[in-house]
Amino acid sequence: MVRYYPIMLRLEGIRCIVIGGGPVAERKVHGLLEAGAEVVVVSPALTDGLEKLAAGGFIHCCKREYREQDLDYAALVFAAAGDRAVNREVAEAAKRRAIPCTVADKPLEGDFVTPSVVRRGDLVISVTASGNSPALAAHIARELEERYGSEYEDFTAWLGRLRVMAAAELKDSGLRHAVLRRAVHMMGDDWRMDIDEERIRERLYRIKRQLEGGMDDDEHCCR
Repeated sequence: MVRYYPIMLRLEGIRCIVIGGGPVAERKVHGLLEAGAEVVVVSPALTDGLEKLAAGGFIHCCKREYREQDLDYAALVFAAAGDRAVNREVAEAAKRRAIPCTVADKPLEGDFVTPSVVRRGDLVISVTASGNSPALAAHIARELEERYGSEYEDFTAWLGRLRVMAAAELKDSGLRHAVLRRAVHMMGDDWRMDIDEERIRERLYRIKRQLEGGMDDDEHCCR
């Protein structure tokens, strides 16, 4: 059994190499672009989708066979060619260079696997079956998409603004954490009315007073 350590990477402007130009490679590319990565694709043939991304300047493409020099300056490598020998060669070269690599057709040859992802703004939910069943991970991700709708994008952003305000206004860390935990239960409340900093500050101190007054979570959530 392989045990993975889950991690979120900041890839804004970071060079990532995708070897392969088929549907699997295209899915990897879209995920990288969502994270703001600088994407280079190496493949003699590309899907129509990758061709359009290249034509639009969203990715760099080298329309030829893979060479080890393609890994120069890469932070991450994605071996997603339709050729088993090529993917193995890419994985071995990445290992020699100590560059983390994922291998689409044989996960155990790589250093990491890519999860199925649900994005709601800054809320990112990832699911993996550790390479055993991408179909299962995708199925669970679809369930999560239904459970956590688009409204969570705004709610997550609001919680972030409240957190910044709490860090500035509440010096007691225990109280601050209690306020932020209580705020998470306000998904169905009138938080959308907090349209400026003053309203957020009022909300912060209202929650603080409720905590100090001993109101329990159930009573608060039903208001």
